[in-house]
Amino acid sequence: MRVTGGYSDELVRPYPVGTIGNFDGHHLGHHALLKQVVETARRTSGTAVVLTFDPHPVKILAPHVDLRFLTSLEEKHARFEQAGIDEVVSLGFTQAFAALSAEMFAEQVLFKGLGLKEIFVGQHFAFGHKREGRIGDLITLGKRFGFIVHPIPPVVIDGGVVSSTRIRQLIVAGHVDQAAVLLGRCYALSGVVSSGEGRGRTLGCPTANLRLPPDRVIPGDGIYASVAILDQERHDSVAYIGTRPTFDGGERGLEVSILDGIHELYGRTLTVEFIGRIRGDAQFESGEVLSRQITADMDAAREMLRRYHKTIGGR
Repeated sequence: MRVTGGYSDELVRPYPVGTIGNFDGHHLGHHALLKQVVETARRTSGTAVVLTFDPHPVKILAPHVDLRFLTSLEEKHARFEQAGIDEVVSLGFTQAFAALSAEMFAEQVLFKGLGLKEIFVGQHFAFGHKREGRIGDLITLGKRFGFIVHPIPPVVIDGGVVSSTRIRQLIVAGHVDQAAVLLGRCYALSGVVSSGEGRGRTLGCPTANLRLPPDRVIPGDGIYASVAILDQERHDSVAYIGTRPTFDGGERGLEVSILDGIHELYGRTLTVEFIGRIRGDAQFESGEVLSRQITADMDAAREMLRRYHKTIGGR
């Protein structure tokens, strides 16, 4: 898969078949859309293309909004490649770009820039200045410029449309198990393990400390059953997100305790998949009381993980 930052006359794209969006999260709705693009490109001996934008349009159009992301740029590209996409075109999003009318966007970007032959977008796709263009407009413009538009219905789960916004809300509320249903996988965060205060070891639960990435969606404070991935090896674990209120609080962070033994983790990259929430954060009257609660949390995590592995193994 190639990643390009714009248009080039030197690039050859046999029968380009594309889609447009930011694809944060690569959830099941995105999967359905990308599947149509890839299958059509393969059937026509064409090129499967994704048009996306950097930075995210919200960062330019509404900079006051604290938008957090479900995937890093590296994760996003890796998932495009896994889906079979041949090329990701990442256009710089600016105020000038945002000012393009729907007609100019269709002509300059889709027709002249990418030369798309077929386009797959959601039924509620909007484009152009102030989102003035709708799917009917794109179909009309496609007839003028020679590309076919395929409106794709949304994926609906549990009575609601699968969307990045809905998934963000679930994760922030701590409902990581529900978010996983919409994502098609468990939500995960990665980071380099840093040294902590060593308090977990004194409580009988040695932990690896990770700084929370400032631009990512963070699960609500509390205790989670989790899977820690270290050098592609998966380990059952317990994850804590919070400010450690029992010990007078502090910076919000992520602590992970691997259940199958002690591992030397400092300075190594650890990925944490969140399986399910055990409880919210709480302040305890003493370290001794907290230690007893940690034991109960670890037992609850083992049981939750046992059910999770049984479910996954039965698929």
